[in-house]
Amino acid sequence: MALSDEQRLAELGYKQELSRTWSGFSNFAISFSIISILAGCFSTFAQAWNNGGPVAISIGWPVVSAFILIIGLCMSELASAYPTSGGIYWWAAKLGGAKAGFYTGWLNLVGLVSVTASVGYGVTFFLNTLLGFYFPGFEAKFMGGDYIKQQFVIFLIVMAIATLVNIYSSHLLSLVNNISVWWHVFGSAVIVLIMLFAPKHHSSLKFIFTQHINNSGFSGHGLHSYWFYIMPLGLLLTQYTITGFDASAHLSEETHDAHINAAKGIWKSIFYSAIGGYLLLMSFLWAATPTIASAVNSTDPKTNPYGLGSVITIINGALGGGRLFELVIIITTFGQLFCVTACLTSCSRMMFAFSRDGAIPGSAQWRKVNAKGTPVNAVLASAIAGVAMTLPALWKSSAGVPTAFYAVVSVCVISLYLAFMIPIFLRLKAGSSFKVGEWNLGSKYKWMGVLAVAEIVIISIVFILPTSPAGTPGDKSFNWTSVNYAPILTGGVMLLLWIWWHLSAKKWFTGPKSTL
Repeated sequence: MALSDEQRLAELGYKQELSRTWSGFSNFAISFSIISILAGCFSTFAQAWNNGGPVAISIGWPVVSAFILIIGLCMSELASAYPTSGGIYWWAAKLGGAKAGFYTGWLNLVGLVSVTASVGYGVTFFLNTLLGFYFPGFEAKFMGGDYIKQQFVIFLIVMAIATLVNIYSSHLLSLVNNISVWWHVFGSAVIVLIMLFAPKHHSSLKFIFTQHINNSGFSGHGLHSYWFYIMPLGLLLTQYTITGFDASAHLSEETHDAHINAAKGIWKSIFYSAIGGYLLLMSFLWAATPTIASAVNSTDPKTNPYGLGSVITIINGALGGGRLFELVIIITTFGQLFCVTACLTSCSRMMFAFSRDGAIPGSAQWRKVNAKGTPVNAVLASAIAGVAMTLPALWKSSAGVPTAFYAVVSVCVISLYLAFMIPIFLRLKAGSSFKVGEWNLGSKYKWMGVLAVAEIVIISIVFILPTSPAGTPGDKSFNWTSVNYAPILTGGVMLLLWIWWHLSAKKWFTGPKSTL
């Protein structure tokens, strides 16, 4: 006789507290919404363009996507075996003990807070542009014309709206994420068709697949060679865009048949996002004629008012402004708003589950759920933490690029993928003693797990490197506002966790606690 969802959860030691109203499609939808090709492909396009150029996109995207899919398949197997909201943290604790669970949980939580913050802040640029269309003079008047303050205030408003939607009801969230999927599918298709057929001129395939661009400020030689330093920095576009798919695991306790649907939600969201994102990015490169590419590489605000490497410069140049340009901005802006809402959902569920096991100071508050089965306090705490993490964005970078934004993006990628790596490694170590769920990899887990761990180690090193000479200690142009603070924040978190574990946590934290 097949076990019910509540029975499976009881076997893991928990009673049903959250409202289990999500379908398999809704579970897939939240991960697909968090990955959000309408967010990552727009907000971090400049990172790839400035660090590698078209090659970092046309070749880098499919290669990195393949590795991420392998990581996702490894996680799907774990999600099927352990369908609980604790997700990654719970898997690590089950396979490696309380210490592994403690580090994994905190890395996962930091990563989820930072992905929420990065998407919330990233959409402000597009909202600012959109408001400028319909309210002439907005940028010159709002907040005294101070663009940095404008973005931060809009960011606060975005976070407030996402918080309210998350608090209202689980059913509303499910509906919003279902709508989000179709918005991303049809919206992306519309943008691709516009970029293919509306421009009068296009670039060449040679440009798309062979053109190197280095706007980083580094020489591109020696230690800063194109292939081993510059272009790997540009791969942040892919690695950041296709992340957050662990949401399917975090929503397990709200999903019907989670032992199957959460597993499918993880790998399917990666697979379809990889294909859709590639088509979207290739349409941008196809529209980047030599004249437009020259404008994108310009730091002159008259020639390129949207910033070095901005995809909006390509779109605007190809479409000549007008209604189609506005339509593209509207589609991506709403797609990103859907994304930040889903990110906050995932983060709050992780915080709820981690608090349920007593791992977070004030856990009694964060594990509370209201009458509708929503962890309201965890939602509020997640939003506030995301705002706090983004405070450095109030200081303008001397590097000419939004260094603080890319730093938050790097923190997100490193923290989340390190959290993914720990249970994948522990599953490898467990070997045949691991009790697989209904959805599993069979013997393929061996080579897939090795590749997944190796890729995560490499990107964790790459994304803590300086992204400009001005952010490199010892360089004559060094300025603290240009520093990639990802290693400072991530390293600081790891150090604090190490101290906390050895001085205190190991005495009282025992891993997952039964609520039955």
